[in-house]
Amino acid sequence: MPRSERSALLLAGLLATAGVGHFVSPRQFDATIPRALPGARRTWTYASGVAELALAAGVAVPRTRRVAALATAAFFVGVFPANVQMAVDWRRRPAPQKAAAIARLPLQVPLVLWARSVANGGKGQS
Repeated sequence: MPRSERSALLLAGLLATAGVGHFVSPRQFDATIPRALPGARRTWTYASGVAELALAAGVAVPRTRRVAALATAAFFVGVFPANVQMAVDWRRRPAPQKAAAIARLPLQVPLVLWARSVANGGKGQS
């Protein structure tokens, strides 16, 4: 299997796993939804889970991979405020939890770059 195909399928697997997690354990995701968003937090949790599952399916299929991977990069940028909210909310938690919340912030950069690389067929950034 070519490296670009393997990378795309790994990204699809990550998205699918995260998407399923929104339905299996929604409370942990509810807590990361910024308070400024209108409506119920659970609605946002489920909507983002559906989005991740749809993106996973799109990235897994070669015919839709480029558009889905670009949408995935945009999604990763769009959920960054939830990661910031989590870091703020968890600042008084035990050190390992606080460290995990803070570590998620710079993790968005490689995720965005990975999705862009998949969109470009593994040929770096454009």
